[in-house]
Amino acid sequence: MIRGIGASSGIAMGKAFVIPTWEWDFPEKMIEVTDLAYEFERLYDGIRSSKDELELIKQEIKEVVGQDQAYIFDAHLAILEDPIFMKEIQGIIELQYKAAEVAVKEVIDKFVEMFNLIDDEYMKERALDIKDVGNRLLKHLLGDTSSNLPPVDHPYILVAKELTPSQLAHLDPGKVLGLLTILGGTHSHVSIMARAMSIPYVLGLEGKLLRPIQNGDFLIIDGQEGTLYINPDPLTIERYQARKRNWLEFKESLQEIADVAPVTLDHKHVHLHANMNSVMEIDQVLRNGASGVGLFRTEYLYMDRDALPSEDEQFEVYRHAVKQLQGRPIIIRTLDIGGDKKLDYLPLAKEDNPFLGYRAIRISLDRKDLFMIQLKAILRASSYGPVKIMYPMVSSLDEVRRANALLEEAKQELREKGIDFNPHIEVGLTIEVPAAALIADVLASEVNFISIGTNDLVQYVLAVDRMNEAIAHLYEPYHPAVIRLLKHVIDSAKRVGIPVGVCGEMAGDIRALPIWLGLGIEELSISVQTLLQVKHRLLASDASKCKELVERVLACQTSDQIKQLLAVTEAAVEDGDESSLADAGFLGKNV
Repeated sequence: MIRGIGASSGIAMGKAFVIPTWEWDFPEKMIEVTDLAYEFERLYDGIRSSKDELELIKQEIKEVVGQDQAYIFDAHLAILEDPIFMKEIQGIIELQYKAAEVAVKEVIDKFVEMFNLIDDEYMKERALDIKDVGNRLLKHLLGDTSSNLPPVDHPYILVAKELTPSQLAHLDPGKVLGLLTILGGTHSHVSIMARAMSIPYVLGLEGKLLRPIQNGDFLIIDGQEGTLYINPDPLTIERYQARKRNWLEFKESLQEIADVAPVTLDHKHVHLHANMNSVMEIDQVLRNGASGVGLFRTEYLYMDRDALPSEDEQFEVYRHAVKQLQGRPIIIRTLDIGGDKKLDYLPLAKEDNPFLGYRAIRISLDRKDLFMIQLKAILRASSYGPVKIMYPMVSSLDEVRRANALLEEAKQELREKGIDFNPHIEVGLTIEVPAAALIADVLASEVNFISIGTNDLVQYVLAVDRMNEAIAHLYEPYHPAVIRLLKHVIDSAKRVGIPVGVCGEMAGDIRALPIWLGLGIEELSISVQTLLQVKHRLLASDASKCKELVERVLACQTSDQIKQLLAVTEAAVEDGDESSLADAGFLGKNV
């Protein structure tokens, strides 16, 4: 068994088809000055042909996965229209007298290398989009009509070093059993498309294979666990055949509870909201029955651009989201850049510890012009439905008061212009750093709600960079210190009388659900892909009994003890075994 990273849930079993690495290798070709006009015409013809292909793919992909995923190819079209990208290519042709294909290859390599050097998963994944678009353009310039996509006469598990959205879009979804790539990321466009197409996907196998996978190898991949088996024994095959049947039945049953109210067995209602990066995800949010959007990450509006989005641009995005949600609430988090997220057009000084540096609310308070634009756009959208504002990375009361003062300034500007907004818009903040957690009661007195961002909070409590592979094993959400701090934050908010939610990865971890119920959490904001699984477990849970379990969890001295206790509880809930539930403390001592 080889462990990678699960990017799209499901189990796939079948023979491998390996796509060779898609790279171009051709000699550098120089041109005469008299051929410049001809070379530019070749370039523009190639661009037009590439755009025509992308438009066709965009229409085809709508029929497969719907409108909400077709936006991926809008991003590819935007690259071909990007003035910086094109200026670089034109400059090489005009000033260095190089053929169009040579210029395109040089610019692709330059941009891919530049994006890969940025310590941010999102930006690294955008490098693959540039390579995909560039290779499409190169095929037209070189007149290459060949394809390395697999035959369609039998089902297969597609294996590649990395996979592009264009390649996936050209595949017959009826033949693709699963996807397996050496590289890639869970937030890449291919991962998004795989989840939309319900294709199991495992990635992140670099350095983990003892030998290359060959065409015809029999594979089993588990997109939930992120595991791979190569030419497994009959018993393993039989075990996974049974697991696959059970998974398909379970997945089909989950959709049946999409419109069921998220209420525990003892009638405790929990709002199950969705995390969202783009308005393109709203269709999935609605389809999976989310109560609303508990975290709209607005930083993605600022990426893949040459300049800051204007107030009107942001307003249109927020208004669209509010109207599409049809009365469901949306919490819009203000810009959270810095740390692992950079903007080319907003240069930030190099820092030794960027996660502890100039980022999130610190930038917004320093760059009042940037912050005011976003606040006014959000306020304007609030006149169309239930919108809330959330400040990220708060660490002091002064930051909250300064942010609220700027919000009042933004309101006054809109009043003076006669622009509608909700004057009573709710404001909240994320608890992501220990300082904020320890003064949660003080901060809560200044806002309408708080949300716990577990990803960063765990990282800062344990002093562990979760992106550092050398110490990633120390990133432990179930560390006793983390659980105790979570209890402190939740109790503090309750004493002040404001609601508290959770919006980090722990919110969507089924193992943690008894902890949230036992601590009295009333709102969880999770990825739309796991929402129905969490709801399924919620409907079978008893919140009052979870309180007893939490007392036992708080008495544990190690994370292993906590996880063992939760594992017994999870197994007992799945089996409906009352004696096991009692042993776990889930039903109490008197069953």
